[in-house]
Formats: sequence, C-alpha cells, structure tokens
Amino acid sequence: MLEQLQPTAAHALAAGALSAHHSDPFDRMLIAQSAMEGLTLITVDERVSEYDVDLLPMD
Repeated sequence: MLEQLQPTAAHALAAGALSAHHSDPFDRMLIAQSAMEGLTLITVDERVSEYDVDLLPMD
C-alpha cells in the first residue's frame, strides 16, 4: 500500500538547514524527509549524493 508523507514544520526546518549543494527547494524537502524518516530516495539527480541520505540511483 502506498502512503503519502506529509511535510511537517520539522521537515521544513531540516530542509532549510541543509548545506547548499542543491538549490531546488522541493528536492531539499525530499532530502530532508528521506533523512528524517529513514527512507530511501530514488533519483537521477547526482547532486543528492552529496547529502547523508540513503539513495537508490537511477541510470
């Protein structure tokens, strides 16, 4: 079953505190949510690998 992860104030604060490797606010929110919730982020964006988050890269 698929569940939606709603952004929280804590996620927003964490996204805002990330280092500036990535400037896209939506991607920064995904990175923060993935890190905080212990999720794996699936992406083709190589800049995301500069953050401490579990990744499943797409080629």
